[in-house]
Amino acid sequence: MQKRYKNLMVIAIAGDILILAIVTLVGFASHGTAASAGVRMLTTFLPLVLAWFLVSPFLRVYDQAIILDARQLWRPFWAMIIAAPMAAWLRGLMLSSPIMPVFVAVLGGVSALGILLWRGIIWIVFSKMIRGNG
Repeated sequence: MQKRYKNLMVIAIAGDILILAIVTLVGFASHGTAASAGVRMLTTFLPLVLAWFLVSPFLRVYDQAIILDARQLWRPFWAMIIAAPMAAWLRGLMLSSPIMPVFVAVLGGVSALGILLWRGIIWIVFSKMIRGNG
């Protein structure tokens, strides 16, 4: 059982990063700049990932028992809501540009919903596997 939990945390981390990459890509695509953005996407993706990993330990989103508890799905959602202003601030520093409040709201909302959806999928898949292996 311990090995399964270790793999679960690795899967959660990898999926979280993938979700943040997808959110970044969708953001650029929604502005019609995804095809030409190239490495500019890193100016959103890197601050988003950094802010996520700075905030997430405080809400214990990688605590192995919490990942499999559906009642705890609020933790990663709110961790992203809290991380979004930090990510926007870091992005503003990187670009030496002002931070638009609507950008913070959209970045936080879309990212939080993406993380919530991903964590819900993890909960569904792994809780069924664990119940099946009883």
